[in-house]
Amino acid sequence: MSKWAGKYVIGLTGNIGTGKSVVRRMLEHLGAFSIDADALSHRAIARGAPGYNQVIETFGRWIIGADGEIDRAKLGRLVFSDPAALTQLEAIIHPLVLQAVDWMVRRSSKPVIVIEAVKLLEANMHKDCNSVWVVVSPPEIQLGRLVSKRGMYEAEARQRIAAQPPQEQKAVAAQVVIKNVSTFEDTWKQVAAAWQKTVPASIQAVPEPAAKSTVIPQGNLSVARGRPRDAGTIAVLMNRVKKEARVTSEDIMAEFGDKAYMLVRVGSYLVGAAGWQVENLVARTSEIVLDPAVPAAQLLPPLVQEMERASKDLQCEAALIFTSPELSDDKVWQGLGYERRQPQMLGVSVWQEAAKETLKPGQTMYFKQLRQDRVLRPI
Repeated sequence: MSKWAGKYVIGLTGNIGTGKSVVRRMLEHLGAFSIDADALSHRAIARGAPGYNQVIETFGRWIIGADGEIDRAKLGRLVFSDPAALTQLEAIIHPLVLQAVDWMVRRSSKPVIVIEAVKLLEANMHKDCNSVWVVVSPPEIQLGRLVSKRGMYEAEARQRIAAQPPQEQKAVAAQVVIKNVSTFEDTWKQVAAAWQKTVPASIQAVPEPAAKSTVIPQGNLSVARGRPRDAGTIAVLMNRVKKEARVTSEDIMAEFGDKAYMLVRVGSYLVGAAGWQVENLVARTSEIVLDPAVPAAQLLPPLVQEMERASKDLQCEAALIFTSPELSDDKVWQGLGYERRQPQMLGVSVWQEAAKETLKPGQTMYFKQLRQDRVLRPI
């Protein structure tokens, strides 16, 4: 039974490299509000956050990087080779993360919440959840993901895998076990089936607020969040607009494991799509594709406004939009409340990290702060 009245809470866990985040995003596509507790643990020790000084006092100033932030790579090498040090670190971080999770759940307007946490069971967070979902993968797949997607050296990846409890222990405590061993589509089918089986039917299909429609000469324009079933239509749009790169519906299905798509239609005809994701309370729009047959000045405002609405529902602090040269018109973006920025100009370290991670050569980044209050602000 969840401790949050009126909320159905899914506790999502699994060892490193099993694909928990992919499953969390799938649950978002089904309508859940998601919380990445592991990302909150990083924020808890950022400069200015409540755990920053505690970690330095415990482990020493040698873990501070040149930018004044705690060097998480150094800290990770220490704690993953010393169980006692890991216990000390968790004693600092876990209470802060639990406070932040509680604050976010209570503020969410959605009835279904998913909390992703690698230490869900060890930190007893599962006791506050209605159901526990565990994602499992064979060790060789875990290793491949850590090396290819996170850029770890093989020895470091093996150390991280070995430092965690056997996957079987977590699976025993689960009501749902997702085997993330094959394609995105196979995993999606498992998640959708488990959602239908475990989440109360009365709250499974709570519709999102309808986007506003605007009448334009070509017809009625509407904006809505895309679903994996829209993969084929999105691929057709991208191939129509971006002649240099051919994508398939399978490519787009795989992208749904990393991001969501916001779609713009004129009537039933898809004329625009934006690849959009929320990580660590930062909304990032990494790709915008618009049909040149409809003026961008008509498509961008409702598209951006709907992304902002959805981002605010997810309690985001800031929005970053990365545009190609043909969409880098400062006047248009200023009219929507955005400013052209460089990553180093952003005042919060996690915003800078998100910007540096996403910005590609030739792109322009636009920034807008969505709210003033912060989840893990200094005490």
